[in-house]
Amino acid sequence: MKSYKIAIIGQGYVGLPLALEFSTHYPVLGFDINSQRVDQLNSGLDITLEAEIDKLNNCLNKYRESNGDIGYKATSQLADITQSNIFIVTVPTPIDKYNAPDLNPLISASKMLGEIIKKGDIVIYESTVFPGCTEEECVPVLEKESGLKFNEDFFVGYSPERINPGDKINTLTNVKKVTSGSTEEIAEEVNDLYKKIIKAGTHKAPSIKVAEASKAIENAQRDVNISFVNELALIFDRIGIDTSDVLDAAGTKYNFLKYKPGLVGGHCISVDPYYLAHKAEQLGYHPDVILSGRRVNDSIAKFIASKVVKLLIAKGGVIKGSKSLILGVTFKENCPDVRNTKVVDIYNELVDYGVNVDIYDPWASKEEVHHEYGVEILDTLIEGKKYDSLIVAVSHNEFLQMDLSKLKKDNAVVFDAKACLDRSLVDARL
Repeated sequence: MKSYKIAIIGQGYVGLPLALEFSTHYPVLGFDINSQRVDQLNSGLDITLEAEIDKLNNCLNKYRESNGDIGYKATSQLADITQSNIFIVTVPTPIDKYNAPDLNPLISASKMLGEIIKKGDIVIYESTVFPGCTEEECVPVLEKESGLKFNEDFFVGYSPERINPGDKINTLTNVKKVTSGSTEEIAEEVNDLYKKIIKAGTHKAPSIKVAEASKAIENAQRDVNISFVNELALIFDRIGIDTSDVLDAAGTKYNFLKYKPGLVGGHCISVDPYYLAHKAEQLGYHPDVILSGRRVNDSIAKFIASKVVKLLIAKGGVIKGSKSLILGVTFKENCPDVRNTKVVDIYNELVDYGVNVDIYDPWASKEEVHHEYGVEILDTLIEGKKYDSLIVAVSHNEFLQMDLSKLKKDNAVVFDAKACLDRSLVDARL
């Protein structure tokens, strides 16, 4: 039986849970270029809150006690992972300002691995990409940097991540995993490797391209479905009826899919459709449905800001110089993840109107928000400060229990972007 030594490239929301699961069976090195992140992990701290701290520390202790024969250790030193024979890539695959795929992290990781891979090694990609990316973009880099021949000297696999940040029920091991490999034998080996940790089982796709496409359409489908109800929300707002009431009524039919309107941010749903659209356009096809869904969902932040301004005007308020508080900046509730959050778009729209805007979020890292978006958020709510408008953008548990009356001026506007509050407390909701 082959003896595996696993290196997982990227120790974020995807890479860390994967590393810890594999480390219960094999020696695992979690590689990350962020040395501060590495130091935190090796001291038993995970700021993403994805890892169970007891499990992290147990895996760290196993590695120390076994002299690296089993367990987990984080590192930022490339030399540490040269003896590994399985490399799993979990780096980000974002989009640029033109909504085009940004493959720079993926290509950089492939170049780095090309310098150290050896005959017989397998490189498995988990990062979300467009169909064909692994073999057309990554493999040539691996070949060039290593001098090795693909499918003779080294092999690749693709197993798309299905991590849902903040979800403690649908965790890594409880969600079926799609696997694939560059040859039939490698596909079987990759599948067997993941079977070792995935309780829900695996699905071996017939090719890497099929596995890549499966990931792309998972989130594109959800994006399109949400865009439909977001468009309904825009229509029903003009009609003057509540979207939640309509969905409750329609939801009484057995086959109605009850999606909710809202901001669509995060690392998957608001990004992956652009990867699929990019591939389609390369092949001469314009994906109308996918891109129209993206346009609708990207318009919701602007709608929320303009709706708040209109409500303020209707109440006789002055817009320029008014004070607004946005509650929440992460892309979803009870989670510290601020990647591709659309709440910042609300902030920017209100600022353009001349509104003075504060953001408060007890889950988000002030430093990360400033680094990613150039926006300062409050450390804590300022006692006694009251606002002309409040926007509940994220339904953190803390906000559901908050007494909003202490934060708002008389005649203030309250907008509930998550439809999470009693409607008697709000002026409008999405």
